[in-house]
This record gives sequence, C-alpha cells and structure tokens, in this order.
Amino acid sequence: MTIITDFKRNEAIGLDLGWLNHIQVNKAAADRRAASLANRRTVKKEYQAAWLVKAIELIDLTTLAGDDTPGRVERLCMKAMRPLRQDLVEALGLQERKIMTGAVCVYHEMIQHADAVLKGRLPIAAVSTGFPAGLTSMETKVREIELSVAAGAKEIDIVITRQHVLTGNWQALYDEMLAYRKACGEAHVKAILATGDLVTLENVAKASWVCMMAGADFIKTSTGKEGVNATIPVSLVMVRAIREYYERTGFKVGYKPAGGVGTAKAALQYMTVMKEELGNEWLEPHLFRIGASSLLTDIERQLEHHVTGAYSAAHRHAQP
Repeated sequence: MTIITDFKRNEAIGLDLGWLNHIQVNKAAADRRAASLANRRTVKKEYQAAWLVKAIELIDLTTLAGDDTPGRVERLCMKAMRPLRQDLVEALGLQERKIMTGAVCVYHEMIQHADAVLKGRLPIAAVSTGFPAGLTSMETKVREIELSVAAGAKEIDIVITRQHVLTGNWQALYDEMLAYRKACGEAHVKAILATGDLVTLENVAKASWVCMMAGADFIKTSTGKEGVNATIPVSLVMVRAIREYYERTGFKVGYKPAGGVGTAKAALQYMTVMKEELGNEWLEPHLFRIGASSLLTDIERQLEHHVTGAYSAAHRHAQP
C-alpha cells in the first residue's frame, strides 16, 4: 500500500453561491459516456490481475448490519489485513508486497473490537451522523462524530441531510458539513450524498461542490441502504466536480463509490473512470476507496482463475 505523508487536506473555502448557480449537467452526455465505459474491452490476463490486486488496496471492507457482532468484526479485520490466500500471494509473486485493504468500515459500537485486532495497522472508518437516514438532531450527530474519533476512528463517513439538497438550502448544507469537518479534527471525513435520493444529476453536482467547499476530504455516493446506490453516470458527475474543484482551488478531494459494487468487473469500471477522468494519482487509497463487503470474494475468485485457469465456488473463499 502506498503511504502518503505530504498530502494537503482539503480546507473550507467558503460557500460560493454564484458558482453553484451556474452548475448544469448534461444527463444525455453523462449517460453516453457511461455506456462507452461499460461497453469497452477491459484489461486482460496479467494486466487484469495487477488491476485487481490494486483494487483490493482500495476497498473499505465493510460490515454495517443490524446483527453485527464482535466476532464478525474481528473476522472482517483479519480478512482486511490478509485479503488474499497465501497460495495466491505466492503464485502471483507478491510475497514481498504487504497487501491490505484501504480500511475497515463499521458502526461506532464496533470500533473498539476492530481496534483490538488492527492495532493501528489499518485505519478504522466509522459511519456517523445518524447513518443511514441522518435525521437525528444536529447536537447528537456532532457528538457521535466526536465519540467515534475519541474511540479510535481515523475516518468518519457522515451522511448529509438530503432535504437541504432537495429544497436548495445550500447554506444549511454548507454549515452542516462545516460542523462535521470541525468535529472530525484530524480524522478524515467522507461526505455521503445518498445520490439515489437526490433525484437529479444537477443536485448531485451541487451537493458535491457544497461538501467540498466545506472541507470534505472525500465525497461518497451512497450509504448502501438506498434503492439506487453507486452508478457510473453519478460517478462521472462527482469525479468531474472533483477535477474542477482541484483546478479552481488546488485541493485534491477523494471519491468513494459504495453500494452495489460487488463484482471485480464493476470495480474495474470504477477504476477506469478514475484513471481516465482524474489520472493515476486518484487510483491510490488516499484519494479513492470502494465501499464493499462482497467485492473481495469475487476479486479473489478472479485471481484464482488467473492462476489456475478454473473458477472456484464463492463459498470456498473466506467471507469477510
């Protein structure tokens, strides 16, 4: 995993409503671009294997179920630190490369159990602010962030209040995001837009800009609990907002698709979007994560196929 020590975090720059009011999105063009990405040939053979190993290092390995237990979280963390079977590591010639996922993502109550296993070797990301609906009081949401940071979370995945977007109350969204950024302190903050609830791509673009203006380190598509989660058209809108924000401010903001990214093929599509729209630097964990739980199993199956020429059943691979 690439360790970045001199990366400059995004800072709040002030809400620019004038710029926001000029944002427009051509949905037909976004759909055409998404279709072209989906239909193109992907990398093959050893190149595909290399991309899939990189994809492992970009995963926020996640469990956010109502029946989570300490044991499940501990297994998740063990898998995050050793995501590939040893025989595959050796067959791929990766013994000298310490492969781990980008982070583990859990509820607040599971932070201590994750920390007991990880011991600082991987960052813990905690969902917060009344995840997934975000409809608790502001005081409660800010306090939840503070408690998770105090418990050891290095990244906080917050959810925005969707009604601010749907009613065009951009000042309220900016103020909310600014408060979350302040509460996180040194912990990095990922702003979950819940794009499936935002109705239009223009709303997605404007919400992306407001959260970045308020200091979000990452913008993220979904909680994984909405009816529609990450999609390629939504991703194009968000990563192009990131590109333009960087061009205007000099701050590099990360991107995280989440929800429904369950296959190696889907992961490669999102990686292609990042490479073509933002460049190779956005294929590193400090600027790109994939929120997933089942993705790792399919990647491991694809890598086994590369090594042996045969597909194995999913149940033969350790489940996070």
